[in-house]
Amino acid sequence: MTYTQAVEKINSLLVFGSRPGLERIREMVDRMGAPDRSLKFVHIAGTNGKGSTCAMIASALKEAGYKTGLFISPYVLEFRERFSINGEMIPESELSEIVEELFPLVEEMKSEDKVITEFEFVLAIALRWFEREKCDIVVLETGLGGRFDATNIIDTPLASVITSISLDHTAILGDTVEKIAFEKAGIIKPDGTTVLYADQPSGALKVLSDIAEERRNKIFIADASKAEIKKYDISGTVFEFETAEKKWEISISLCGEHQVKNCVTALYTLIALRDKGINIPDNAVTEGFKKVSFPARMEIFSKEPLILLDGAHNPGGAKALSEALKKYIPSKKKIGIVGMLADKDIKTALGELLPLFDTIYTVAPPNPRRMTAEDLCSLIKPICKNVSACKSAEEAFELALSSTKPEDALVVFGSLYLASEMRPIIIEKLNAK
Repeated sequence: MTYTQAVEKINSLLVFGSRPGLERIREMVDRMGAPDRSLKFVHIAGTNGKGSTCAMIASALKEAGYKTGLFISPYVLEFRERFSINGEMIPESELSEIVEELFPLVEEMKSEDKVITEFEFVLAIALRWFEREKCDIVVLETGLGGRFDATNIIDTPLASVITSISLDHTAILGDTVEKIAFEKAGIIKPDGTTVLYADQPSGALKVLSDIAEERRNKIFIADASKAEIKKYDISGTVFEFETAEKKWEISISLCGEHQVKNCVTALYTLIALRDKGINIPDNAVTEGFKKVSFPARMEIFSKEPLILLDGAHNPGGAKALSEALKKYIPSKKKIGIVGMLADKDIKTALGELLPLFDTIYTVAPPNPRRMTAEDLCSLIKPICKNVSACKSAEEAFELALSSTKPEDALVVFGSLYLASEMRPIIIEKLNAK
């Protein structure tokens, strides 16, 4: 089986969509020999900040000398990003081998009316690879929610981590932050350790804390309010933060106050792992954090003009991007390219950002759930009069770039599927100049 054929096999399962419940994936993984039982996990759920927090934890563990698996969702650049060990994506040949091994099991279960979804199969691939490679620790990001997310088949992890919670996937997870917090808290297992991002809506934090206490967890509250920022600009932040252990000076290349909060959450997770006897030297923490870069998270491609790509696809992400733009580039004229999925809380997300922009170009992301460029344009027009619908991402970038002066800022934001499509276009067009 070639790599292309393997990805086609995986994508063929998209037709089955999301099917809540853990019974099918648990049965499949058991039929595989239960690879999850031989692995240790840091399990992470939340609405925003999961990807950045996962990347920081994994980077620090790698610096500490641990063979560290990382499972993320969704990917931005290419499918293999979803699985990496010590920062290296799964080789195409190994992905093909594992798909060839496991896909007959998917077909066997389907014949028994036990349909495995795309996300469940991707998780099974990851578990097989991490087991095969004998990872010391796996940093495991949930896909959707927590309680019924396929990743929640694992036993009590080394740490359960809940990042920032806001309204997203409300049709599935609930229409209040308290209901969403309850679903995310599903990853908190009995007699474990829980790390909680502190700057939550008050109702959400109470739900999370109460559930962690009920399940007899040791709780670490990652309160970043005392972080003292020493230096910041659009390209990163240096801050000091004091824990019971010491006063830390931390440098990250991710910009925005929300990334400081994510970093403090990652720091407390590493402290929680130390509490379990895992050796993570101070310099591994600081060096690991310093080395993290993340595509489509306030990613800068050019300074003159400033060209920025961010996957702000829900209200929480949009608010974080909005605050960063106000703080770091308040006086620049801003031109935006935006594409959104129709099942997102588009009005709330765009309400955070659109008032900051002089011109907007809309485009449909490459996903069946996309909102058309024309419909998005109509939605935006009452807030930003200078808005145009584009036929393609390439057309949108060419039009936006042609209207952007060296002193301006061009910001691409919205769906991560748009970011995945737009990123290589930006790199190609800038390299051709």
